[in-house]
Amino acid sequence: MIVSRRTLGAGSAALEVSAQGLGCMGMSEFYGSGDEQESRAVIHAALDAGVNFLDTADMYGPFTNEQLVGRAIAARRDEVVLATKFGNERRADGTRVGVNGHPDYVRQACDASLSRLGVDHIDLYYQHRVDPSVPIEETWGALAELVAAGKVRHLGISEAAPATIRRAHQAHPVTAVQTEWSLWSRDVEDNEVLATVRELGIGFVAYSPLGRGFLSGTIRSVDDLDEHDFRRHSPRFQGENFAKNLELLERVREIATAKGVTPGQLALAWVLAQGQDVVPIPGTKHRHYLDENIGALEVELSDDDLGALDAAAPVGSSAGDRYADMSTVNR
Repeated sequence: MIVSRRTLGAGSAALEVSAQGLGCMGMSEFYGSGDEQESRAVIHAALDAGVNFLDTADMYGPFTNEQLVGRAIAARRDEVVLATKFGNERRADGTRVGVNGHPDYVRQACDASLSRLGVDHIDLYYQHRVDPSVPIEETWGALAELVAAGKVRHLGISEAAPATIRRAHQAHPVTAVQTEWSLWSRDVEDNEVLATVRELGIGFVAYSPLGRGFLSGTIRSVDDLDEHDFRRHSPRFQGENFAKNLELLERVREIATAKGVTPGQLALAWVLAQGQDVVPIPGTKHRHYLDENIGALEVELSDDDLGALDAAAPVGSSAGDRYADMSTVNR
């Protein structure tokens, strides 16, 4: 199949990417052990299929995910729209330092990412989290300098509140806001984030569009997860929350079965149907799941389908917070 393209942002901030991207985080951390050979094969298969929008961050690993992605794309850089992030500062041993938006750190982080990725520019550079101790204008002033220097082509911000998005956009045009969005994480529809980006002409990149894998329908118990999988400590995967969320999943599964698709494909198709300014970036480290995810691009949803999904998984229907610590999101 030919993967279609969508445009994030507008005017000088416009960036054309594949309609679906590939989240690379799980290849290195958070979802159990990884296999670099298979992960690189996944990246190559994605590029072969026309999925050119790759998403990583310096804190994944930490640092090792950028290195993996860099090795995988070394001979195919011109085929890739490469996105990475800064701001969640970690040490090499994995300990977390905190959120850092100081201008000097921004410059250092960018140079370090360029080196690990083995590239001379980053196509889309996100502020991963907002540092409340640093005015957003100072952080984005440093980012604008990186654009002027040619080290970065476009800028984005992740998990930011509407007022913060507006201030960042005034400092330098924002190409994309990246925030969690799926059938079980619909906060952006209710907290003005989606309305704000659309008012400003900013693209929306939906991370965890499969609900951290939950909407794939393959996780029936936390015992299905690797012992080092961070989801074992996620509120939505615990006790009564998990049981209630399984009920939501079953409603989605019924609709998927009626359409002859998998629950994961239906969930991705729903995100894709939210607008041409929306690009989901499902993550996987296995080629067979990549093929399934790409298949979602061929799933057409009618108004009746969309209505049924809204009824099955309305805004606010998921049980439990998205993170154990919600203090760094939407600020």
